[in-house]
Amino acid sequence: MNRPPLTPLADSLPASVPFVGPEALERASGTAFKARLGANESVFGPSPKAIAAMKIAASEVWQYGDPESYDLRQALAAHHGIAPENVMVGEGIDALLGYLVRLYVEQGTAVVTSAGAYPTFNYHVAGFGGDLHTVPYRDDHEDPDALLAKARETSARLIYFANPDNPMGSWHDAVAVQRMIDAVPDDCLLILDEAYIELAPDGTAPALDISNPNVIRMRTFSKGHGMAGARVGYALGEVENISAFNKIRNHFGMCRISQAGALAALGDQDYLSDISAKVVASRDRIAKIARDNGLTPLPSATNFVAVDCGKDGDYARKVLAGLLDQGLFVRMPFVAPQDRAIRISCGSDQDMKLLETALPKALAAAG
Repeated sequence: MNRPPLTPLADSLPASVPFVGPEALERASGTAFKARLGANESVFGPSPKAIAAMKIAASEVWQYGDPESYDLRQALAAHHGIAPENVMVGEGIDALLGYLVRLYVEQGTAVVTSAGAYPTFNYHVAGFGGDLHTVPYRDDHEDPDALLAKARETSARLIYFANPDNPMGSWHDAVAVQRMIDAVPDDCLLILDEAYIELAPDGTAPALDISNPNVIRMRTFSKGHGMAGARVGYALGEVENISAFNKIRNHFGMCRISQAGALAALGDQDYLSDISAKVVASRDRIAKIARDNGLTPLPSATNFVAVDCGKDGDYARKVLAGLLDQGLFVRMPFVAPQDRAIRISCGSDQDMKLLETALPKALAAAG
């Protein structure tokens, strides 16, 4: 059968995606999960004000979303004390990462990240032909000094660094992050992924300096705001870096329902504070369940807890399989030695009761 050829780069890539979704796992098993604790979503949901705004916007969904996301960008700018020109809204951080890679990476461009860090970034780098260079975690934290050293060694165009980190939940304080920002080479851009920043302790995020052309910061409504399915992320940065998105982004990529929901969610900071408290309580509950079963919960500044299973990755995968068999969707890091852990998202009281019952059984089955 004749068909037009793929580009050589596309033809060389595997037909894969970074994550297997829980829906695919449910279809494969023929059974719905009892608890969805693997994707770091917020089971607590969005603000009621966001839900109400999205219901109203649903009746107007025959209209395209505002291609400038004007109202949301204005509100975000006011919230952060910067100009709208320093804000870009996109279809989640994942899409914004893809746009950034498209802007800066071509065949053979060096890019630096941590081995085992958020894999969607790597997926984009491969898709545009970049050369990915990795450094190991240090004490279950991303290692800013090693990332910078590798960037200098390879003349990297981009560095990806998440604070707080996924999949380990670890974090560096604002002083350490600012030190990293100050040391970024002049011809390099630091992508600072702050997806979980609303859930992190005070003093985690350095002051926002939108005059620095060597750093761009990513935020999202998926985590603390509980709107993962709406796909709303945004970038904060120097005006020329932000305006570059307009060269290649999908201008009608934002759904007007999502735009309305994010605008209302941003205006309900009391709800966000309440959710942050619920996340802390759920992290504590996961940690207690882990300790009660002889496991070690790692400190977390996110809406999940990485639980050290005490052995190697093969053993942790058996524990994970045992939880999946009992209807609990969880995930785990995929690079050693971090893969000795499983990663459990925060959940409702009912979710925690299910975890409390299922974990000892999974450990027994793992042997």
